[in-house]
Amino acid sequence: MRDGINKAVTPGTSTVPRSASPIPHTEGLDALGEEVWIEVIRKMDEVYNDLLQYEVALEEKNTALEESQQFVFSVLASMSDILVVCDRSGRIEVVNQALVAFSGKPEQALIGTPLFDLFADADARANAERMFAHHGMKGLADCELPLRGADDAAVPVSLNCTPRFNHQGTQVGMVITGRPVGELRKAYQALREAHEDLKRTQQQLLHSEKMASLGRLVAGVAHELNNPISFVLGNTHALQRYARRLETYLAAIHAGKPAADLAELRKKLRIDHLLKDLSPLIEGTVEGAERTRDIVDSLKRFSAVDRNEDRPFNLSQVIEQAVHWVTKAAADKFKVDITLPKDITMAGSPGQMQQVMMNLVQNACDATAEEAQSRLEITARRVHHAEGDQVEVYFRDNGPGIPLENLPHLFEPFFTTKPVGKGTGLGLAITYGIVERHGGSLTAANDPRGGAVFTLKFPLASQAQR
Repeated sequence: MRDGINKAVTPGTSTVPRSASPIPHTEGLDALGEEVWIEVIRKMDEVYNDLLQYEVALEEKNTALEESQQFVFSVLASMSDILVVCDRSGRIEVVNQALVAFSGKPEQALIGTPLFDLFADADARANAERMFAHHGMKGLADCELPLRGADDAAVPVSLNCTPRFNHQGTQVGMVITGRPVGELRKAYQALREAHEDLKRTQQQLLHSEKMASLGRLVAGVAHELNNPISFVLGNTHALQRYARRLETYLAAIHAGKPAADLAELRKKLRIDHLLKDLSPLIEGTVEGAERTRDIVDSLKRFSAVDRNEDRPFNLSQVIEQAVHWVTKAAADKFKVDITLPKDITMAGSPGQMQQVMMNLVQNACDATAEEAQSRLEITARRVHHAEGDQVEVYFRDNGPGIPLENLPHLFEPFFTTKPVGKGTGLGLAITYGIVERHGGSLTAANDPRGGAVFTLKFPLASQAQR
């Protein structure tokens, strides 16, 4: 069009195309002049360009619309749940492939049919009509009704209904989705089994970590147990010898031997020394047995399954005992300096708290293993708060410290910087959980003087808990 018009325009000639009928010349048209006609042609060019741009934009929108439709269709086709779109009267407008497969009917056979024909029997249709009539505007959630399957069997389906509105906000129909309850039950069963497996695995991992702590503890107390047991054993042998002497001496008395012979025998068997030594031997044996019993009780309390005890105990004693047991199994160069108040009474489980302290002491021992002289400093202080008094316990070691990138992950389960086979990555995670259950907090940082510092904060036991 543009080229034809431009060719039709020449100075001093008519602007009408050759193919058009000639327009009579008038004085008014002649008076307009050539410039006016050129402006008209320019405006026609602009209109033509606008038409071209509108056509391009329309093509782009049509392409986008087709892509959107294809996306919607692909989503509908990939849905495993049943999908039905119907109008206000309940006539089916759109279905997905899941419903086609479920019902055994082709898509065209479903379009235009009443929604309620999908239900298995008259009772189900009546219930569905009543529910949708009552809740249609508000929607339905997890409504279980039987639909007729491809084999004409009634299949329970969990249905959800949502109202569908047009651009003016007027309800124009409903969108119904559903999933066969059998599949849901299978999914829930699989989920429950996975959850149970996860719980068992977690318990096994926790037990493994606790047994590792127990192994360290046993290695530390083996020598300590040996001392009282050896002492009891030695005293028992001495008591056996004394018992034989007393039997010999009493047999002579009962035999009615002369006083001179009895005196000689008394001196030979050292009966007087025996009687003086008998009481200390018995007391020492009892003391050794009690010491063994205390150690065994502590071991039993530490290794027993958590009972979530809630009783007052002295945290200072728990810390000292944990340090004592870990250092027994550690290298001689590992030294621990303890500065604690004599009595730090808090409420909770002393067995669990013993595990916390042993984990922190062992962690410091491992972290300082490469140092020429490895050292751990444990201090504590009381802090007064309006909501109640607290105790803060600090574990400062002289190791290399904690890399900054590791600090945020230190208490995460399975996070460890130790070589494979040297740690489970659960020690600090378990410690953190126990501390939280006792109403406390555990933080880690690098000490400005060097090394790492772990800070424990616990509420002290109230007077009512003591």
